[in-house]
Amino acid sequence: MLFTGRANPELAQSVAELLGVELTRRRLISYANSEIYVRFEESVRGSDAFVIQSHPAPVNEWLMEQLIMVDALKRASAKRITVVAPYYPYARQDKKHLGREPISARLVADLFWAAGADRIMSVDLHTAQIQGFFNGPLDHLTALPVLAEYVSANYDLTDLTIVSPDAGRVRLADTWSDALSAPLAIIHKRHDPNIANQVVVHEVVGEVKGRTCLLVDDMVDTAGTICQAANALIEHGARRVICAATHPILSGPAADRLNATPFEEIIFTNTLPIPEGMHIEKATVLSIAPLLAQAIHEIFEDGSVTNLFHGSPG
Repeated sequence: MLFTGRANPELAQSVAELLGVELTRRRLISYANSEIYVRFEESVRGSDAFVIQSHPAPVNEWLMEQLIMVDALKRASAKRITVVAPYYPYARQDKKHLGREPISARLVADLFWAAGADRIMSVDLHTAQIQGFFNGPLDHLTALPVLAEYVSANYDLTDLTIVSPDAGRVRLADTWSDALSAPLAIIHKRHDPNIANQVVVHEVVGEVKGRTCLLVDDMVDTAGTICQAANALIEHGARRVICAATHPILSGPAADRLNATPFEEIIFTNTLPIPEGMHIEKATVLSIAPLLAQAIHEIFEDGSVTNLFHGSPG
């Protein structure tokens, strides 16, 4: 049985259609004081339940809604409950940088477990260590095959360079480099200690002059880093710059920054809905629904999720 919250019902509907099932009827109500009420309108006893919920802003509301849905399923005697969170909430709070800080990504995993989840499925976690936070199976899917297939079909790979926007994304960029058999470049940057929240780009390591540069990241939030990286590539002679990222968080000034930067194309997936009223020129949104549907099918049939990632374009 397939269930969805209210954050991104279009994605869940696409998954349901690909699986050939109907979304389970439910009542979801936000009361005047913002508390959430959930009731499923058909029996879920003995079911293999998959609860799909995206986590755009306001993150806490959609996280709480998913937790309440899981609790309702547990109390209604669902046999197995799988949380499907394409974008894992609080993923960037995965370790302590300073004393007296939380590890919120671990707290989220504990909340899902306490609510009654048996399994979690997510796409392109910000860091791999989050897989160890949950006291049960966590299926870590990747959108790289979806994104890489699109890039290989629409761009000439002979003059393509994969670019990491900072040192923290080098491992991701290296995976892209292997998938598309393209050389790798890195943007070296650091935060200016004299200016709060100001990132200074220092140099580009790798050959980018006269080439098509593909900036890759797991998410784009306010777009500051990715836009500075794109401008640095243009300054270093890149012929054109494109961007590929799994999660379009797109907070605050993201749209203005992306529209003001000379991107040839910006490629996202629909793990998160594009914020209402936001228009990003040259944005392409690819559906992650086929990947989620295949993974749900494999879990339901006790098959192999790992086999979904064999045969990436290269």
